[in-house]
Amino acid sequence: MGAGVSSIMGPDGEVSYGDSGLGDMPESCVAAVLLYLDAPEICSVARLNRAFRGAASADLVWETKLPANYEYLMALIEEGEGGKNGLLSKKEIYAMLCRPNSFDGGRKEFWLEKSKGGLCMAISSKAMVITGIDDRRYWNYIPTEESRFHSVAYLQQIWWFEVVGEIDFLFQAGSYSLYFRLHLGKPSKRLGRRIWSAENIHGWDIKPVRFHLSTLDGQQATSLYHLDEPGNWILYHIGDFTVPSDSVEPVKLKFSMTQIDCTHTKGGLCVDSLLVYPKGYRPDKDTVISL
Repeated sequence: MGAGVSSIMGPDGEVSYGDSGLGDMPESCVAAVLLYLDAPEICSVARLNRAFRGAASADLVWETKLPANYEYLMALIEEGEGGKNGLLSKKEIYAMLCRPNSFDGGRKEFWLEKSKGGLCMAISSKAMVITGIDDRRYWNYIPTEESRFHSVAYLQQIWWFEVVGEIDFLFQAGSYSLYFRLHLGKPSKRLGRRIWSAENIHGWDIKPVRFHLSTLDGQQATSLYHLDEPGNWILYHIGDFTVPSDSVEPVKLKFSMTQIDCTHTKGGLCVDSLLVYPKGYRPDKDTVISL
């Protein structure tokens, strides 16, 4: 039986049919097959043998996985790092784009979703205009490990709640969804365990918060939510926008979150960030609420 098995195995342990095996396939043929696979799948089949390993590193394969705006993204990385990254293969560029890349003084990040290569972005609360942020009676920035930016804006109490921001960015063609990442209550740690305080939580059940986005080309979306689920990070879906396939200009977009009914105060809210994801993408960690 052992002899029968060994007779169909190549010298490198590859499956062999007659005198040939998978390792005998030309890299160009293997590369043509890899064009139809996602990035994680390409990395997996690279373990099969030398031919697949070589094809899985070929520029012609990874160039098809890179977003159309990858040169723009790489320029942002080089600007943030203060220098050139040298000559990189297309695979190395893809890997670099999949990591969190800071720009705008560390107040924003972008990265590619590894499987499909869709562009994701996070904008810190420090990159937004928040009414009353300079008055410590109303707002404070608090450090936390639960934010990719290591701090969040915490609202103690205010009458006029307004958070606005802008995006000016060259997105690749496609549809995108916007979310505010919020948390009712103040998260912290005690003896290594996560805890949160419900102190100051009030006013969010009286009137809904209005979320809005608008683009320079006339796209708009509005959502209304009563903020709920204290103690948890929630992604509140603002709406979606679309970048047409023939677009070559940066997208100019404004977003806001307001509750300006001055008949009551509201407080006890953490504002972490605004997130941009490819439409249909669902992050693993946070709860998503949408209309």
